[in-house]
Amino acid sequence: QAGLEHRSSAEIADAYEAAFHADEAAVNILPAHVFPRATDHIPDMLALAEALVDMRHAYATDAGNVYYPVASYPAYGQLSGNTLDELRAGHRGEVEPDKRDAADFALWKSAGPRRALKWPSRWGDGYPGWHLECSAMARRYLGDHFDLHTGGIDNVFPHHEDEIAQSAPLVGGPPARLWVHGEHLLAGRLRTVQRSL
Repeated sequence: QAGLEHRSSAEIADAYEAAFHADEAAVNILPAHVFPRATDHIPDMLALAEALVDMRHAYATDAGNVYYPVASYPAYGQLSGNTLDELRAGHRGEVEPDKRDAADFALWKSAGPRRALKWPSRWGDGYPGWHLECSAMARRYLGDHFDLHTGGIDNVFPHHEDEIAQSAPLVGGPPARLWVHGEHLLAGRLRTVQRSL
C-alpha cells in the first residue's frame, strides 16, 4: 500500500490511527489506557516465538519461517468449533512447501529482499505472524491471564483460535477466561417492498 500511495508505512499507519481516534471520539468512546503498536513490540514477539521453539511447540524451517503445529495443542478448534480433519479437508490453494501440515500457522516469516518492514532474528530477517503480535501485546499489558478478550466475529477463526493455541503452552492454558465477539453491522441500500392492502 505504501508504494501505491507514495507514502511510508508509518505515514499510512498514522493516518488510519488518527481516523480511528477521531471516530471513537465522535461516538463518545473513552480512550483506552494504552494503544500498543505491533512494530514497537517485536522483541516481545521474538521472545514468544523463541520460547515456543525451545519448548518444541513450534518448528523453524530452512527457509527461515517458524510455524506452530496445531496438532500439538489438543484443544485446537474448541473456540471456533473447527476440527483439524475438517480444516485439512477444506484447505484450498497452495500450501507453503516448508510446512509440516497445511493447518500449521506462521509465528515468524522470512522476509524477502524487497520487504520494507523486517527485523533480525535467530532465523534471519523476517516479520511476525499476525496472531503472534496480539499474544505478545496482550501478555505485556494484561499479563498471562486476563478476564475478557474481544473482537469481531471474523476474528474467532483463525485469529483467536491461533492466539489461544500459541499462548497456552507459555501460560498454562487459554490466556483469557471469556471470549466475546461482535457481529458485523451491514449497511447497504434498503429495498422497499410494496404490499397491497
